[in-house]
Amino acid sequence: MQQPMGFVDPTLPTHVCRLHKSLYGLKQTLRAWYTRLSDFLLSIDLRASKVDTSLFILIVNHDICYLFVYVDDILLIGNNSTLIRCLISLLSSEFKL
Repeated sequence: MQQPMGFVDPTLPTHVCRLHKSLYGLKQTLRAWYTRLSDFLLSIDLRASKVDTSLFILIVNHDICYLFVYVDDILLIGNNSTLIRCLISLLSSEFKL
């Protein structure tokens, strides 16, 4: 690790260095986003899968929807297009889609 040009001062023992990548924030930001999304999904009656934390399930009568979350992408599939549109509407009311 080297000091960037213009910040080298041989009289001071401290150093100022520029990071090429952020060390903090990224993992915490994703975790906070997932927690907010998960809380919202649970509040609208989706159930979290016990096997996979990225899977949420909604069963209404004989209709079923699966919602998969991967980082910041969502895959929504089901056997009833009206139920899927309703879920998309609920998601867009809470999050920018």
